[in-house]
Amino acid sequence: MRWNTQTALGEASEDGGENVPLIPLAGLLRAVRTPEFQGITFHEVAARSALNKVPPASSMPFRWTINPYRGCSHACVYCFARGTHKYLDLDAGLDFDRQLVVKVNVVEVLRAELARPSWQREHVALGTNTDPYQRAEGRYGLMPGIIRALADSGTPFSILTKGTLLARDLPLLKAAAAQVPVGTGISLAMLDPELQSVVEPGTPTPSARLSLIRKLTDAGMPCGVMAMPILPWLTDGEEQLDALFGALAEAGASGVTAGALHLRPGTKEWFMQWLARERPRLVGRYRRLYGQGAYAPKEYRTWLGKRVAAAKERHGFGRPDTVGHRTPGLEQSREPDRERTAEAGSQAHQPAGARQPAGQGQLF
Repeated sequence: MRWNTQTALGEASEDGGENVPLIPLAGLLRAVRTPEFQGITFHEVAARSALNKVPPASSMPFRWTINPYRGCSHACVYCFARGTHKYLDLDAGLDFDRQLVVKVNVVEVLRAELARPSWQREHVALGTNTDPYQRAEGRYGLMPGIIRALADSGTPFSILTKGTLLARDLPLLKAAAAQVPVGTGISLAMLDPELQSVVEPGTPTPSARLSLIRKLTDAGMPCGVMAMPILPWLTDGEEQLDALFGALAEAGASGVTAGALHLRPGTKEWFMQWLARERPRLVGRYRRLYGQGAYAPKEYRTWLGKRVAAAKERHGFGRPDTVGHRTPGLEQSREPDRERTAEAGSQAHQPAGARQPAGQGQLF
């Protein structure tokens, strides 16, 4: 981690938060718990950098990301980023959900980085590792400053989130879209509120996210949807997919990318524990399906791709693409002449769905 090494002081929290024992994180300023966020510890750090460069070997359709938080209170059992918490000497299970790192100075650091003569105003993706509009954002309010900094510097950006707190920043996003291309995407892969409450226990309900898609669309902000991951034997039924894509079309989604669950080390162990507890009859099936690696076999992905393609076609999402898992693909929007670029991963971004003002095409 590129954070300043500072002495952690145990001063009392001014906001009434409980002072808690410190863990050895570089750049740690304080750790705090508050009654409003029961069970969650915020580890506030001073970051040395805000922009993260995507490795050259990556197939992602962007080169830069910003993650104001590490760990995520959305607590999605399938989250591919769980393993990254091990780099902090924290576990990929409950610690990922409850031990959250907050880069409290991220806006100031970002503005300094964007002001460098070397900055080429390349597209920046938010929401690649952990959700920028998770509940912590309600406490720390880092995203408005990030949005302003990117727009003021002429840097195009996209946001992918499950968090309905995004609606708070809709006026800012509309203003930013008048300056630079802005892409918005909502992650929603299931409609069953009972299943969602155990698979994604810290997230807004599916109906709340559908309302957010409509709100963005009504505000003139095209909104793509990442319908990932689709869970074998849980959300891959024909009726389930048809209902999902129908609801997304009705909400005004500009395009949809769908893909099968993948289980990386760290995530796989946590997910399988959840499965044994909540859906024990499926444990054997999942072991067979994911026993050889992180990804479902090609046969399953091909089968799912055909089922997804049919559902997308029925609901007017244009020529469907295959169900990807690693490489970016071109995802057809509901308007047949407009393509969206998307990362085919657990979370993804598309400068697609972006508002592109005149004269800004060179920024892509």
